[in-house]
Parts: sequence; structure tokens; C-alpha cells
Amino acid sequence: MSGTRSGRTLLRQEVVDGIKRYILEEKLRPGDPLPTEPALCEALGASRSSIREAVKILAALDIVEVRHGHGTYVGRLSLSALVESLTFRGLLSPGDDFQVLADLVDVRELFERGTADRIVSLLEPEQLDGLDALVATMRETGAGEGTGFVEADRAFHALLVAPLGNDLIGQLSMAFWDVYAIVAPHLDGFTHADETETITAHQNIVDAARAGDIPGFITSLGEHYAPVRRRISEARARDGIEV
Repeated sequence: MSGTRSGRTLLRQEVVDGIKRYILEEKLRPGDPLPTEPALCEALGASRSSIREAVKILAALDIVEVRHGHGTYVGRLSLSALVESLTFRGLLSPGDDFQVLADLVDVRELFERGTADRIVSLLEPEQLDGLDALVATMRETGAGEGTGFVEADRAFHALLVAPLGNDLIGQLSMAFWDVYAIVAPHLDGFTHADETETITAHQNIVDAARAGDIPGFITSLGEHYAPVRRRISEARARDGIEV
């Protein structure tokens, strides 16, 4: 039985690799259609069941997208699988959950601090106005008023790295933000940073960027993430976890 299962797994992986290779060799882009199921069977020398299993795996990874009634297309190639994996790890491991959260904060700040000079030099006036508008939305909605505050916070950090023109940094930054936002509310003893403190930190980031003040921008980023780190440490201490 185990030999049969191993053989099926190997065959399925070969078909998965074959579809990925086809996408690369044909230089397909996100949104481009893949051949029909019969055509893939013929091209890869695989059965329909193997093609279907492989497509399911690739769809879960967002490498392909199945549009029922229309066909299969190259996916958006997002980091949704990474978000799912990190979120599950943060919720599943009681002893590691606060460490996962602390690591996510470190990575988020690393992206923004490491590219601070480029961000400040590349931000256009309309983008700075957009950041100001998002801070105003955070101020108007408040952390306890539905999802407006959270959505504005996420949009703020997305817009902050947008001038870099680096899709991977943008996707990773948002992926880590999403995992943090999902995991944090589920951790016993953890509360988000004070609303006023959070809004002030975001405003200071915009003001420093508008003034072209790179050291001030970096300092403001540190001030933004410091309260979150403090609350993680306090929550870990309450749970008796060594920091």
C-alpha cells in the first residue's frame, strides 16, 4: 500500500512540475489561459485524474486559477499560501505564538527601515497626500469602529512601500501585515497599541517623509513599532514566558 501511495505522490508531483515548466517555457503571464485539460493530458502524458490533482495543488498555491465554466488560467502568484502557513503556525503553537508575532514585527520594520532612504526620496506629493488621508481616516474611524481603522492602517503601509516599485517587497510586506492582523487578536493577554499612540506614530512618519527627513523617518518607524513590541513583551510576561 505504501509503495502505491508513494508512486501516486511521485506521479502527481511530476505533473505539477510539468505544468509549472509549461508556464515558464511558454512565458505565460498572470491571467493567461492554460491549455484545456485534454491538451494538458496529451502534452504531459498524464491522466485526467493526475492533471486535476495537480491543478488543485497549484490552485492552492495561487500559481493557477480555475474559473469554473471558463477554464484554467495562470494565477496571480500571490503569497496567500505563505499567509495561510504562518497564520496557522501562529495559532497552532501555544509556546511559539508570541515569538511568531515578534518575528513578524521585526520583518515588517526591516522592510521599511531598510528602504527608508529610497521611500523618502521616491514618494510623490500625491502619495504623501494619500498617506495623510489614510491617517485622517484612522483618526475619524477609531480602532473600535468596525474595520475602517484596520483597513486604513493596512493601506498606509502598502502605499508606503509602493514607490519602490518592487512587487515582491510589496507582497511580502502585506503578507506579514495580514498574518499579524489575523494572529494578534487570538493571543491571550495581548492588546493592540493605544489608538492615539498609533495614529501619532503614523502621522510622524508622513511628516518626516514630506520634510525629506530620513533620520526622522527612521526614528518615527521605530516609535511606531516600539509600543507593539512592548505589548508583546508584557503579554509574554503575564503568561510566564521568558523574553
